[in-house]
Amino acid sequence: MAPVRFIAEAFRRLRNPGSSEAAHIRLGREGEGIAARHLRQIGYKILRKNFRAPHGGEVDLVCRHGKELVFVEVKTRSTEEFGRPFAAVDQKKRRLIIRGAMKWLRLLDMPDITFRFDVVEVLTGPTPEVHVIENAFQLPDSYSY
Repeated sequence: MAPVRFIAEAFRRLRNPGSSEAAHIRLGREGEGIAARHLRQIGYKILRKNFRAPHGGEVDLVCRHGKELVFVEVKTRSTEEFGRPFAAVDQKKRRLIIRGAMKWLRLLDMPDITFRFDVVEVLTGPTPEVHVIENAFQLPDSYSY
């Protein structure tokens, strides 16, 4: 009986893909949309959303701001009960972002391009609050592309 239930659930997900999505995934997608709109309003050009590098590495938004390439991590929370969203960008998360950014830079084959890492905090609610932290962290000296 279990295989039948499994197959039925799989077909249900195919018909209604958003219905089985976890709440934190939906919140993250919503936050990324809010962040992208806000960044466009303040002059960023969105080049790519959700860039995933082979062998790990991820960047939520790859943008252009003026002459700089910007790798943006979006952190969304519904409340500040567990701290500011930026606090979730720990060393492990930074390594994933940097790995994704390095892959993007290698694809460009432009070693002289200036780039930075920004973090966008989104607090959802009746009126979402968005806070852009430019140069939120730096590339460690041990990295090269």
